[in-house]
Amino acid sequence: MSEPDYGTRQLRRARYAVAAVFCVHGSVTGSFATRVPWIQEHAGVSAGQLGLALAFPAIGASVAMPLAGAISHRFGARTALRGLLALWTLSLVLPALAPNLVTLCAALFVYGATSGMSDVAMNALGVEVENRLDRSIMSGLHGMWSTGALIGSAAGTLAAHLGADARLHHALASGVLTVLGLVFCQGVLDLRPTPDEEPPPRFALPPKSAVLIGLVGFCAVFAEGASLDWSAVYLRDELETSAGLAAACTTAFALTMAVARIAGDKVVDRFGAVRTVRVGGVVATVGGLLVVTSAHPAQAMAGFGCLGLGIAVVVPLAFAAAGRSGDNPSLAIAGVATITYTSGLIAPSAIGAIADATSLVASFGLVTALAFGLVVFAGVLRGKDRAAVTAPGTGVTADRPSGSSSNAGRA
Repeated sequence: MSEPDYGTRQLRRARYAVAAVFCVHGSVTGSFATRVPWIQEHAGVSAGQLGLALAFPAIGASVAMPLAGAISHRFGARTALRGLLALWTLSLVLPALAPNLVTLCAALFVYGATSGMSDVAMNALGVEVENRLDRSIMSGLHGMWSTGALIGSAAGTLAAHLGADARLHHALASGVLTVLGLVFCQGVLDLRPTPDEEPPPRFALPPKSAVLIGLVGFCAVFAEGASLDWSAVYLRDELETSAGLAAACTTAFALTMAVARIAGDKVVDRFGAVRTVRVGGVVATVGGLLVVTSAHPAQAMAGFGCLGLGIAVVVPLAFAAAGRSGDNPSLAIAGVATITYTSGLIAPSAIGAIADATSLVASFGLVTALAFGLVVFAGVLRGKDRAAVTAPGTGVTADRPSGSSSNAGRA
């Protein structure tokens, strides 16, 4: 990719712009999630049919994400992100318009496909900014996504409380978020292919390094999905708490994730990605053990809090490592994204299946084992230093001695 000569001020502007894009992306998810009951009623589908339909966003994302690299190569990174993000924000209106199961599945497939492609494009640009600044920003960017999801959820909760028609709510939200997305995209890096640069393949298997990195992300996303979807059920069924306290546990878990991600970059810069994930894996494992051995709601809530704290920065660091793992960052990032999306797809149903066969305690025993996997396999996040993969002409030092302070504490 070729690009203008970006100085420090322009890179900071690009960082804030891509952070705002992450926030917009998360807001769409939050807006949709709160209106699922309305969408189910409008489409006239049963709980089982709704479960089937809700698999289609992940299917659409997994199918479409490998296309993101070719689109960015064809149109340039900024133009591609602008178009893909607009398609994602506009797709928010589709599920609420679906009158039956078939159209709902189709709408959610498109919704997931546009989500996945814009997800890959914005993460690739985030990794590029991180490389040029030579300091961690990916955890904070994903924290902004979580913040956007909370904002979208709050607005959706208010709309649902007021009894607003989801078609109107999502049309308004889609319009506002589309305009904001187009404005924020103006500030991201304007990367374009060089004349002799070959386009990436439209579909290709991810490189081996991306698969290994993706498996680390898989462990974290599985624990995240299990905790978000089942923590309230765990407190209600296993510990016989009130519905309000059970719901508060899920909210607290989500807030812990958001806060830890926003604060995580300083920790990563101080200790390095591998050490951070290993320590996070230990914290998450302790959290899982607290959950499965809990006899009191306070212990279980502390355990879920530790799980959220321990896994919060893993996915951002997986994307960052994928972007530095080889010659085709977009393909590697798409591979990691596909694996993590798959984990998010199967986690809730896997936890339910194990719980039906045994118990929820056994289900979270699996979550605990996967959390420990972060300790064992964190080393695959070790890769090229950020400065070593920064393109020339950016005003950022190209290479640093291995003992420089910038890399202190990196595994």
